[in-house]
Amino acid sequence: MAKPKRLYRSKKDRMLGGVCGGIGEFANIDPTLVRLLWILIVIFTWFLPGLIAYLLAWIIIPEK
Repeated sequence: MAKPKRLYRSKKDRMLGGVCGGIGEFANIDPTLVRLLWILIVIFTWFLPGLIAYLLAWIIIPEK
């Protein structure tokens, strides 16, 4: 039986905390696309909700 995939912050593909890199690895998509999506979310939600979500993810998601 295969182990389920787990979400971790990336150690090798990180710009800040490794959250977007980890999400990209988990979803098998380019982490650059995750970063661009996050930037759009931050811009269109007036910064605060997107920044809070990133900080919470940084705290909650364990590092690989």
